[in-house]
Amino acid sequence: MTSSEVVEFVNAGDREFGSVRARFVDGAVAPQPGHLPTTVDRQEIHGTSMQSRVLAQALRMTVRPVISMWAKASALPWPLKFLDDLGALMHPPIEGTRSHTILLDNCSAQWVEADGADSDRVVLYLHGGGFMFCGVGTHQRLVSRISSAAQAPVLMVDYRMLPTHSIGNAVDDGVNGYRWLLAKGYRPDQIVIAGDSAGGYLSFMIPLALREQGLPGPAGIVALSPLTEMDPARKTEHRNAGRDAMLPSHALDELARISDRADSRSGSLRDRSRLCPVDSDLRGLPPVLIQVGSHELLLPDSELMADRLAEAGVPCELQVWRRQVHVFQAAADVVPEAQRAIDEIAYFVKTATREPLSLVR
Repeated sequence: MTSSEVVEFVNAGDREFGSVRARFVDGAVAPQPGHLPTTVDRQEIHGTSMQSRVLAQALRMTVRPVISMWAKASALPWPLKFLDDLGALMHPPIEGTRSHTILLDNCSAQWVEADGADSDRVVLYLHGGGFMFCGVGTHQRLVSRISSAAQAPVLMVDYRMLPTHSIGNAVDDGVNGYRWLLAKGYRPDQIVIAGDSAGGYLSFMIPLALREQGLPGPAGIVALSPLTEMDPARKTEHRNAGRDAMLPSHALDELARISDRADSRSGSLRDRSRLCPVDSDLRGLPPVLIQVGSHELLLPDSELMADRLAEAGVPCELQVWRRQVHVFQAAADVVPEAQRAIDEIAYFVKTATREPLSLVR
């Protein structure tokens, strides 16, 4: 997309968000298929289905209170593994998906391949869950949908998590997953790194770690409702602090404390001095697609990340979906906007991996 195309807005005028352009799209129909951005382009995608409103209310009445209880009593023996096992039963992969387990150096990973997947591209996926919850079980259905839409196999890393391990360990596991793909014969320009929530944090940190290790980076990055700053202050002071249907703001305070303790226990200078994505040197990262809901607690993280990417000269498309919940893409069985968002992800993956390597920064 050229700079002249950035200002061709739909159904509304344009305005500036710092260094980020915005356009407004009527969500009553799917947005135009994704394109590989060459600047930072913010899309406000309007239109909220009845299904998405019902989902938001259901999450507010069920999941949000549980997360709030955890934040107030995180030291209790919460059945974290059971939650992933239950998620695997409730959210099986879509029909026609094949999967098997891969063993990496310090963790396992799941190879997920939907019918029609193309061997010329692959997605390295990092699941969300606040670095503590969820796993390949809870995310296998979402990942299988991405595999089907993008026509690409997906390697989903079951990375080590808090509180036993540091976030730095999770980054290492993601790097090992990337190395595994290289060893299988995939070129860097055939790989897109993607993740949701905490996995979105990792989707930025892994390319930065690859750069430090002298390895070529991926063709693109996809971040769904990403956490990009561990300090909760900006988010707890935001207007969305009380509007998020799923995440109470005080949960971020507890997550930051648990992460700090894990870093201290590790004894690693790298962990103690680790920068968050928004504070890192982002120059040279590949094109980025960020999707987030307009009422999410993590919206300011997406906005700040887009600004920082703009300052670093990194192509980025920020899609803000009207009133969608945290990682709404996982609800594609019932929410029509979720499948549209997955289609956008798929187009981005296909486009990024079709670009010549010289265009991948």
